[in-house]
Amino acid sequence: MLPEQKSQTGSSARQVLVVDDEANLRKVLVAQLSRDGYEVHAVEDGEAAKEFLGEHHIDLVITDLRMPRCDGMELLRWALADDPERPVVMITAHGTVDTAVEALKLGAFDYITKPFDKDELRQIVGKALKTRDLAGAELAPPAPDAGMPPGRFRIIGQSPQIQEVYNVIEKVADTPTSVLITGESGTGKELVARALHESSSRRDKPFIRLNCAAIPKDLMEAELFGYERGAFTGAVTSKPGKFELAHGGTLFLDEIGEIPVEMQVKLLRALQESEFERVGGIKTISVDVRLVTATNRDLKDMIGKSNFREDLFYRLNVVPIHLPALRERTNDIPLLVDHFLVKFNDRLKKKIEGCAPDAMQKLIAYPWPGNIRELENVIERAVLFCDDHRLAHKDLTPEVRNERASITPPPGAVAPVTHESATASVEGGLREQVRAAMARLERDLIVRALQQTSGNVTRAARLLKISRKGLQLKMKELGLRETS
Repeated sequence: MLPEQKSQTGSSARQVLVVDDEANLRKVLVAQLSRDGYEVHAVEDGEAAKEFLGEHHIDLVITDLRMPRCDGMELLRWALADDPERPVVMITAHGTVDTAVEALKLGAFDYITKPFDKDELRQIVGKALKTRDLAGAELAPPAPDAGMPPGRFRIIGQSPQIQEVYNVIEKVADTPTSVLITGESGTGKELVARALHESSSRRDKPFIRLNCAAIPKDLMEAELFGYERGAFTGAVTSKPGKFELAHGGTLFLDEIGEIPVEMQVKLLRALQESEFERVGGIKTISVDVRLVTATNRDLKDMIGKSNFREDLFYRLNVVPIHLPALRERTNDIPLLVDHFLVKFNDRLKKKIEGCAPDAMQKLIAYPWPGNIRELENVIERAVLFCDDHRLAHKDLTPEVRNERASITPPPGAVAPVTHESATASVEGGLREQVRAAMARLERDLIVRALQQTSGNVTRAARLLKISRKGLQLKMKELGLRETS
């Protein structure tokens, strides 16, 4: 059975999969999400969802809890194993809210209850997709068959700076002490937070994460502490917050510097007293939570500008862990490259055996402003387009090679703007040249992806991280014939 699909925005829209055995509810969700600008697909149960997710790039899954063949909890476990960064939102009836809360503790992003409020759905979907965008992939855990990487706590590295991080994790993991992780974006702060949790006696309890930058300021209190029914417009039922969900386990607050100043007082009270009240509630709730926070901002500088409370900073910064930028530990780059080669060989069905010396020299010399996240993306692209048994200089991006991007135009195409011709060609022609260059780049990437997958459009779409329909439309637009 082909999945239902509706889109009003074309191939650039975010991809959402709705899973529910009620046809009418599927239609309602597809209609609303399509109006909100998403490209929506719908299937009738968990088994169909697994098959669909295995063949398509999906940014968000919205699934019912109770379904035949494969229920929502089973699908949740499968989806998290398949892609831990892809958010899953559960749909539940009032009688199964307890099960939905258990799903949150397992790793679901959030849940909505039937009958759902349109504004609540819109907010949850928006937060989920923003959280995915902000999270990205930092220091990814090893692939299942990759064996143990060179390092500890599933963190890859043997440099003195990383050895110091290992030592701190080992000493403080099994304590209730608050930890503040600092470092640039892409250095692996969430992986360190998970290492602290998984190396403690709380490892069997929930690990709840919240990216503070993804939450609107007026919803921050409800996200942290939960709310009672009727507390505000759209609160059609009571819902626990992240502190409640993390009871007995670890709460990881990423981008802690984004919490509004007015909320910092309430957060400090909750940490000092281990208790709080839900929004709109009068009952005091006590929790046992180990707090780990992270930021890429200078909190001391924010204190000086009155944007962060000094007392909260000292409460969070009991044990600081600073993650060095990748450019500060270049000795670890070969280890990370080897790890990512194993990962993407498995994912892309390739057999790249290593990296040529000249390519490795470029990788080590590059400053990596995006840190490990950028390195991972560069290696994935290189593996995808490598035609030999080793990554070569030519497989790296122009930035890493320290060269300008250069694409040879086909006969009759507009030549790219060069330094020598810029003055003559920019006037009246810049927009056209940019459009032509983008078309050439898109065509080149699509052709290579199709060659890599022997013309299989579905697999090529997964490699390019767009929908099959989006790839078909782009192939038609660029004059490429579908080969499968």
